[in-house]
Amino acid sequence: MRRGLVHVLAWSLATGAAVTLSWWGVHTVMAGTAYDPPRALPLAAGAAVREPKAPTASSSSPGPSAGPSSGPVRTPVAPAPSRSATAGSPSPSGPVASGSTGRSVKSYDTDGGRVVFDLGRTSATLVSATPGPAWSMQVWKTESWIRVEFSSGADRVSVFCTWHDGPPRVEVGTY
Repeated sequence: MRRGLVHVLAWSLATGAAVTLSWWGVHTVMAGTAYDPPRALPLAAGAAVREPKAPTASSSSPGPSAGPSSGPVRTPVAPAPSRSATAGSPSPSGPVASGSTGRSVKSYDTDGGRVVFDLGRTSATLVSATPGPAWSMQVWKTESWIRVEFSSGADRVSVFCTWHDGPPRVEVGTY
């Protein structure tokens, strides 16, 4: 009986040591691959920060099939909706940086997350897009527009920046 207990105790200690070593190795590898959360952009001296206003109703925004070379950066699970979205034009959080080049960085807060664009005179660049808790995100980019869509269950929020026929403009739609 004593010999059996010694074997069980030795097996338990060896198994516990193996599990601990495996967990430590996986934890070390995973900790090295996790990305840091996005850092806030510094405010330019004298830049005013405005609170976003409620969206106002306007015309529907074009869908992701607006360009012939459109393709999602991440393949969506379901096809993009073809129905019109109720688009709005909330005020951005305010210009973060601007200079003599005519560029400004503007942030758009939505129910689904936050999108930051670098808006120039004839083009725009996506700086960052961060989904809110329990929301997922998809991004589509072409040469003349960028679309970021946040989704959570049946709720969808789309932030659409276009510049194909003039200076960049941003529309936010909820559907």
